[in-house]
Amino acid sequence: MAKKTAEPDRKARIEQMRREQEAADRRRTLLVVGSAVLVIVVLAGIVTKVVLDAVADKDITRVGVSAAAASCDAVLTDAAAASGTAVHVGPGTNKPTVSKVAYPMIPPDNGEHFANPVYPAAEFYTAQDRPPLENLVHNLEHGYTVLWYTTATPKAQQDQLRKISTLARQDEKTASKFIVSAWDDARGAFPAGKTIGISHWGAKTGYRQLCGGVSGAAVKKFIDAYPYTDSPEPNGQ
Repeated sequence: MAKKTAEPDRKARIEQMRREQEAADRRRTLLVVGSAVLVIVVLAGIVTKVVLDAVADKDITRVGVSAAAASCDAVLTDAAAASGTAVHVGPGTNKPTVSKVAYPMIPPDNGEHFANPVYPAAEFYTAQDRPPLENLVHNLEHGYTVLWYTTATPKAQQDQLRKISTLARQDEKTASKFIVSAWDDARGAFPAGKTIGISHWGAKTGYRQLCGGVSGAAVKKFIDAYPYTDSPEPNGQ
């Protein structure tokens, strides 16, 4: 009788061990699959973040603050030369003794200028290497948008302006005709609280906007409204 009792017990133990082994195998399988899924989810999240960061890095509207936060005024308009072409002054012109133009608006968005534009023009100029104002006004005549920043602009915002200039030049509305330059305070003071000035010389009207801070969103809106094609000489260098 002992043998008959022992045999079922042994089979029961073997069956229990088999079930326990299967359960352990299932747990290991689930653990492996779960770990693999977790890795895939993490990698997908990393890839998504990289892609989104890359897109955001090329979005000019995300540089700086909003137009409202930058205290941007409404765009101002100034009458431009009726012929669409301003008068050249300085060496090589019929007004060779003119070395400085007294522009009636700050910053200028049209007017007399030197015979040569800045070409090739850099994306960003400091107070140490900025071109004469009269040369940059000639660039305006050729469809450029010029953004000026004053000495009151913090270094961090100047770095943002460098990025804005790079991104603005990639916009089809500018065709690379976008310059950021330090403003010469000796040529006149910006209104109180304003450190950024944007100018564009339209075919019939000059446009300018003043802001108290850096706003890529404001710049984007400005270049969309006043593309390089809206200028007296859009095909100029």
